[in-house]
Amino acid sequence: MRPPLTDVPVPGDAELEKRVATLAATLATRGWSMAAAESCTGGWIAKVCTDRAGSSGWFERGVVSYSNRAKVEMLGVQEANLERDGAVSRAVALQMAEGARERSGVDAALAVTGIAGPDGGTPGKPVGTVWFAWAVGEAPAEAERVVFQGDREGVRRQTVAHALQGLIDRLAR
Repeated sequence: MRPPLTDVPVPGDAELEKRVATLAATLATRGWSMAAAESCTGGWIAKVCTDRAGSSGWFERGVVSYSNRAKVEMLGVQEANLERDGAVSRAVALQMAEGARERSGVDAALAVTGIAGPDGGTPGKPVGTVWFAWAVGEAPAEAERVVFQGDREGVRRQTVAHALQGLIDRLAR
């Protein structure tokens, strides 16, 4: 786990647009498409992707799976993992990304599940805790846990930016 990211500026709209432009170009060059499985961002990743003209050429779908029931029904997350680990966990993030990739037939998927606040944190999972997962190509999905600082808006913006950058980085390998 990374330590809390305390000195990371909260990205503005221009920064998010820049990351989407990079992601769009990378996916288009490969002829690939992507999907997003979102919980704590509530569809924000899909929004910034589809704000870009031409996104229908590379963005397949976004799934907002805010509730546990939605994670199970729409993405195939195992109820046992939700009960044992909670929705904000490595296992759930990985299953969300893999489910999005498999169920949508895309080449790349990302997933986010976290605690944006201001309530809901615990000592083991403080407000700002977000699990990310990326499923790219045929490779097994990868996960990462980050704890962001800031208010609800700031945590969510940082989550969107980090998820996009994580996919860009994995596509560049």
